[in-house]
Amino acid sequence: MAAAKTPATPLLRVEGLSVDFASPRGAVRVVEDLSFHLNAGETLCIAGESGSGKSVTALSLMGLLPKPGGRIVAGTALFDGADLFMLPERRMAQIRGHQMAMIFQEPMTSLNPILTVGRQLIEGPMRHLGLSRAVAAQRAVEMMDAVRIAEPKRRLKQYPHELSGGMRQRVMIAMAMSCHPKILIADEPTTALDVTVQAQILKLMQDLQRETGTAIILITHDMGVVAEAADRAVIMRRGRAVETGPVSRIFARQEHDYTKALLAAVPKFANGERAPEPLPDEVPLLDVRDLIVRFDVRGGGLIPRVTQRVHAVEKISFDLKPGETLALVGESGCGKSTTGKALLRLVPSHGAVELRGTALGRSTRDVKAWRRHMQMIFQDPMASLDPRMTVGELVAEPLVIHGIASGSEIKHRVAKLFDRVGLTTEQMSRYPHEFSGGQRQRICIARALTLGPQIIVADECVSALDVSIQAQILELLKELQDELGVAYLFISHDMAVVEQVSHRVAVMYLGQIVEMGPTRSVLGDPRHPYTRKLLSAVPIADPARRHLAREAPEGEVPSPFRPVDYEPSYVTLQDVGGGHFVSAA
Repeated sequence: MAAAKTPATPLLRVEGLSVDFASPRGAVRVVEDLSFHLNAGETLCIAGESGSGKSVTALSLMGLLPKPGGRIVAGTALFDGADLFMLPERRMAQIRGHQMAMIFQEPMTSLNPILTVGRQLIEGPMRHLGLSRAVAAQRAVEMMDAVRIAEPKRRLKQYPHELSGGMRQRVMIAMAMSCHPKILIADEPTTALDVTVQAQILKLMQDLQRETGTAIILITHDMGVVAEAADRAVIMRRGRAVETGPVSRIFARQEHDYTKALLAAVPKFANGERAPEPLPDEVPLLDVRDLIVRFDVRGGGLIPRVTQRVHAVEKISFDLKPGETLALVGESGCGKSTTGKALLRLVPSHGAVELRGTALGRSTRDVKAWRRHMQMIFQDPMASLDPRMTVGELVAEPLVIHGIASGSEIKHRVAKLFDRVGLTTEQMSRYPHEFSGGQRQRICIARALTLGPQIIVADECVSALDVSIQAQILELLKELQDELGVAYLFISHDMAVVEQVSHRVAVMYLGQIVEMGPTRSVLGDPRHPYTRKLLSAVPIADPARRHLAREAPEGEVPSPFRPVDYEPSYVTLQDVGGGHFVSAA
């Protein structure tokens, strides 16, 4: 009889981790009695919503809890025969960046803005591996090449702000992998990225894992990413692990009610089959013709001159019907958000914009009157809310600016809006920092509704929210549309969400619309190569279909920066039937 196979010793074993944070009301337990293990060469996902303790767990393992405030009160983390939680800072500094490395969620805040990319990449190998500057520089070139950044020698001389979001994230991966760590902790590495860049980053991490044998702890709230990338998962809620196991089992047969609710809230992409029916033809509410937005880039000498020009939006045309949702989709830098801002005269533009046949003027009085009919919900609610004002004052502000109401009537109107978006009148006296992300977005929606607009531009308004909160906000937007007849210009890179809410879709690439039509047609039968590229990158929230994953798109979107004398060529859209238009080029 053959001897039983002895299970391999885990690379990392965490037992009973509990973490407290100091607060004015005393210690708050943010992670409680958490246990899990990580095997060599595997990917473990720690998943859950904001506030579940995912990132705090990662910071605890790296010895990076904020001090004073954060404190490990119980637990062990055995790695290489030592308890990470008991090691002195000098020993942790030797492990951190060498044997264990971390990729943070926002690379722009993690990279030093005053140092070149090359300077930051050579620091780790020189410190941990004792390499000379010349050898470390050569390794930096190799790592940049490994993460598929073109022209690595030129990029090493650039500063972080000169790179796109996807390239900055790849630089972070190159830095983390430069010393060939045994464990890589990736904290929401794809949350703010477009689907094509997200697919590239996930594939890149998997390729590097196969080549180096590095084990990965992937922290995310995106269950599609969990399904695409993980071997096992730990589902966390309010600091506790509620379910642990192989990803295939968790997706096929959930044991905890929270896991069931989390997966039920994930928008499912179905190639347009779930999209709303297009609305019947009628006179457009909004008519946009030949919209152009360009920005001059100045530089050189005491008197800066225009050296380049950013062609953000190039001669696009579309309309929007009453009560309709038109989605603008595409990668970062394609001109989606700039288009929305141009419609509200937040950026200078050229072209014709009409609301029910009345042209948008350019005087301050005209723009002010226009904004009574069109409002905007921004991507980051915290950045768009004045921290010095109460949320009641913020929602009331449009009424004061436009002189629509005063005194007790303002308070009455604001109270009705708070009730309509699922908030209480008692919360009106609080400040923005006292609310969760989902609640802040509800406040922004209430503010956008204050003037009773006919059109709302929703700019990535759910992209940073957890799936359950996202589902609540999308349901609220749908209810408001059904009740008030408001039309949405819905700007997003999340194709599953776009499919769920939009009647029509316009696909943007390098400032121009290359495909437009009913959502069911565009997502179900994409005709333009760029549209097909976007759809091929959508993560599928089903581990059983992981082997069907297509090749991740390669390369970066070309830069919109052009010489001053550059004359763009414009695409021509052809009708392929049923109101489905595709670029002829």
